[in-house]
Amino acid sequence: MKRFIGFVTKEFYHIFRDKRSMFILFGMPIAQIMLFGFAITNEINNVNIAILDKSKDTKTQKIINKISASKYFYIEQEISSEYQIESIFKKGKVKAVLVFENHFVKNLQTQKQAKVQVITDATDPNIANTITNYVNAILQNHTQEINNTNQPAYQIQTQTQLYYNPELKSVFTFVPGVMTVILMLVSAMMTSISITREKELGTMEVLLVSPLNPLQVILGKVFPYIFLSIINATVIVVLGVFVFGMPIEGSILLLAFESILFIITALSLGILISTLSNSQQTAMMISLMGLMLPVIILSGFIFPLSSMPLPLQVISNIIPAKWFIIIIKAIMLKGASIEIIWKETLILIGMTLFFIVLSIKKYKIRLE
Repeated sequence: MKRFIGFVTKEFYHIFRDKRSMFILFGMPIAQIMLFGFAITNEINNVNIAILDKSKDTKTQKIINKISASKYFYIEQEISSEYQIESIFKKGKVKAVLVFENHFVKNLQTQKQAKVQVITDATDPNIANTITNYVNAILQNHTQEINNTNQPAYQIQTQTQLYYNPELKSVFTFVPGVMTVILMLVSAMMTSISITREKELGTMEVLLVSPLNPLQVILGKVFPYIFLSIINATVIVVLGVFVFGMPIEGSILLLAFESILFIITALSLGILISTLSNSQQTAMMISLMGLMLPVIILSGFIFPLSSMPLPLQVISNIIPAKWFIIIIKAIMLKGASIEIIWKETLILIGMTLFFIVLSIKKYKIRLE
């Protein structure tokens, strides 16, 4: 019995001395419960909206102030014309526009009813539905307040209009999101084991004595996987269009360019993981555990980023998948051109260059 207790004690010591085991046992569960607890929510908070107030009277201003005071909406801007609605939707920052009709107060007084149009960006059907429900709730609450002092009762009616996805098909969110997740995880995973495989197989010496510099080695590792990932992306888009009816409103060439750029970004990240890992198992674990949760949760694929705590919103900016989802939705559903998505494109280019430069630096250190 003493031998068994001594053996168990030894195993405890081994576990406590292994930092990776301690991280997996205690660090990962804490990180996951915190991430899921804060990120997974069906509510919306601080969603950017725009206001088109055609009436411009005290009652509409009171309603606008009530909407602005709620935690659900943030009034990003006030517009003066309906022609501005599509342009601000294409930029992707505003998710809904509230339009107050002409003679809002007069209609309330004479007809005992007035109308508010709720126009939503329905590229994400769940968010569009939630926005409409929240606006309706706020207007109903306001109507009840004013009806306490008015007889007969006033009525504020809402009219809903959906942009880009009028049928609220969830597949319009599903296809871009799945395409992003697959390209990110598969591309990073494929390249993350490339250099570590060389180390484990003992063929690193061949690279050490070769005339290739670190940049050529890294580009040589990435280049074949670009074509394989392009095939993956093509298959996903073709299935999305011909099987699920996914539209491509924008330029196919621009979509292809942005997809290749994201593939290169993911492959570069995989190479960086490869240069930082000592074994294929470690590289695989980092690729799966370190990328899967952030890509799915912090990219805006499933859960709205605006509803997350500020620290998670800040962290989401370093997730390449977030920017690609914005790009691909803008091209496929909104017909956006490069003038609309140039900022997101530059961010992906910057990330790619950063991963490549850091990979070269780490590769040189390992060669010395």
